[in-house]
Amino acid sequence: MGDFAVIFPGQGAQFVGMGAPFVEKSAAARDLYRKADEVLGYQLSKIILEGPEEELTLTRHCQPAIYLASTAMLAAFEEAGRFDPSGCRATAGLSLGEYTALHFAGALSFEDGLKLVAKRGALMQDASDAAPSGMISLLGADRALAEKVARAAAGDDVLSVANILSPKQVVLSGSRAACERVPQIAKSMGVRRALPLKVAGAFHSALMQPAADALKEALAKVDLRPARIPVYVNAEARPLTEPAALRAALERQIVEPVLWLESMRRMREDGVDRFLEPGPGRVLTGLLRKIDPEAASENLDALED
Repeated sequence: MGDFAVIFPGQGAQFVGMGAPFVEKSAAARDLYRKADEVLGYQLSKIILEGPEEELTLTRHCQPAIYLASTAMLAAFEEAGRFDPSGCRATAGLSLGEYTALHFAGALSFEDGLKLVAKRGALMQDASDAAPSGMISLLGADRALAEKVARAAAGDDVLSVANILSPKQVVLSGSRAACERVPQIAKSMGVRRALPLKVAGAFHSALMQPAADALKEALAKVDLRPARIPVYVNAEARPLTEPAALRAALERQIVEPVLWLESMRRMREDGVDRFLEPGPGRVLTGLLRKIDPEAASENLDALED
């Protein structure tokens, strides 16, 4: 297979019924869904498998839901003999997917990772409820142009780069008023399209500072172990393995940009030639084709041959 990496999706990939075929066919997946309900003290599995969609879409639910679904899908592939983690060179995850990557790399237990993403989701929901805010994706803009748009649209409000996803897709995050000014300004600057995202608030921006402060306290209580493989972290786009460095990266991640483009390029430079994406949706492999069309990629989203 060559040197491969496993990459995990973030918020927005969720859908009602995700992981259902895995739960039906795999004891490993069923056990994880059952364990998640026990750890959290409520039936997250029912929300995932049955909905309603508006309940699953809530940040406090969809973050642990995607963590669980991705972990369960990979466990099912491993149980079926379709995935061998011993050949994996590196891992990464988009935003909340970074926690899934840390669990996969052995730095976080399943239970601690689940509790953290549930806490993270609740804190981000609370921060979003406290300040009307949002995110908007710029299609046809690189980072330099996106930053120019952000400066022009911000005024006296918060607006900054939140996600650098591919060479021509950057997400801005900030106050609702600033986000509403973006489409017209972006168009005048040559951006192909400005697409508001269906998220609760301004993730990866200064408006998430209250959530970051509370999350730092939660992270301090968790046992982070050395990662068995490098984790390319969102905040720095470089590989880390030591617990102190990983903890610091998680603390920064919630208020700083996700450097996904740089992370994928760094992985390629470091010798990764194949990427596997377990979890709902196919967002990351789609981005990878835009980042590096020569990189091989595969979605682990169905057990059938």
